[in-house]
Amino acid sequence: MTACGDGQSHCLLCAASFGPQGVTAVLCVQCKHHMCSKCGIWNNSRTCPMWLCRICNEQQEASHCRGSIQNTEHQFLKDTHQTGSAAHCVLTCLLPKADVENKHSDKVEGMHPPAVEEKRQPVVSSSVPARSTPPVNPSEPDIEYDSDDATTLGSLEFSLLYEQETHVLQCCIIRAKGLKPMDSNGLADPYVKLHLLPGASKSNKLRTKTLKTTLNPVWNETLVYHGITDDEMQRKTLRLSVSDEDKFGHNEFIGETRVALKKLKFNQKKNFNVCLERAIPVKKAVGGSIRGMALYEDDLNEGENSEERGRILISLMYNSQQSRLIVGVVRCAHLAAMDSNGYSDPFVKICLKPDMGKKAKNKTQIKKKTLNPEFNEEFGYEIKHAELAKKTLDVSVWDYDMGKSNDFIGGCQLGIQAKGECLKHWYECLKNKDKKIERWHVLLNDNAVQFED
Repeated sequence: MTACGDGQSHCLLCAASFGPQGVTAVLCVQCKHHMCSKCGIWNNSRTCPMWLCRICNEQQEASHCRGSIQNTEHQFLKDTHQTGSAAHCVLTCLLPKADVENKHSDKVEGMHPPAVEEKRQPVVSSSVPARSTPPVNPSEPDIEYDSDDATTLGSLEFSLLYEQETHVLQCCIIRAKGLKPMDSNGLADPYVKLHLLPGASKSNKLRTKTLKTTLNPVWNETLVYHGITDDEMQRKTLRLSVSDEDKFGHNEFIGETRVALKKLKFNQKKNFNVCLERAIPVKKAVGGSIRGMALYEDDLNEGENSEERGRILISLMYNSQQSRLIVGVVRCAHLAAMDSNGYSDPFVKICLKPDMGKKAKNKTQIKKKTLNPEFNEEFGYEIKHAELAKKTLDVSVWDYDMGKSNDFIGGCQLGIQAKGECLKHWYECLKNKDKKIERWHVLLNDNAVQFED
């Protein structure tokens, strides 16, 4: 069998072109050339599953045959020597010397081994037809599996780190190897997209930059989720999908992998090198129609947070020297989308009540087209420390709309009358003077009237 293609953009054996309009490419682990799945041989060995082109497969089988023949001939000569020695001893005891010599001569001459071809058992190949499905992602994702050996979609290397104190989840996308060719040139323009499941939406979608014309991209790019709670780490799953960017059409899905966040140890980085899987089908569509990969049955069961509209990171500090309460609006995360483009133009309003006049009301700048805005703005209120126990801090997030009323996204109240984290945060501020304390708070939309625009 001879090579007809270049093994890059065309099949090494039949010269068929790769890409969306062509055939599916696989990589030979021996010669490192690409061929189509029809010309490849899938070796489903438990120890080392891999693809081989037919040329390398024939060479491997020939090598195994030569080794088998040598072992068979060696064993036959050994058996013949042992059998001949035993027969010689028996004949020496029972027959005259001359007869023994004649009988032994006749015996040895008559002991022709069976044709070597009969002893040469063909090597049993574990190859299966190329159309069979390769093994899917292993159960332990941090075990290294090279994409060339275990999948035709490629592999993805990344690391995860959850910092418990700051409620930050860091995902460092390192590289991918052996991605499936998606373009007519036998290459791809890959990028990686992250989603948190259940509850996938634009507010928790992150993505890397796109790298052009490569099947082995190196990103070394860190994507960060803010405001992730310990409880979410126990019940959320991170979905990482690799796609090919197409400027003149729809982006094409290459493969994905998922990590249950409960597998991570807090404050300890964990490295992954996993094989990409094919798209996991949607379990249940909303409203009877499939609206995209982000809809899963688990999303429908997340009713306890149905009123949640995002989160906000607030800092509080009472400056005893200036007799001022310093309120910091740091950032928001996972805000609800209020505009038709799937985003919002958010800004934050804070008000210290009972009303202290115009000085009690402040608002941040507007951040355009985002669901994860970063503000880093601080506001001060001159007030005696003893009076803070009687005050309530209203925090509300709004979507700016030009020429009409702004849309209320969600809000929360901090004070002695509050509950949960809002009460705890206010109490810690009163107890620890001159110490800045940051806390994440859930934004709710159950009482928009109290946060009048």
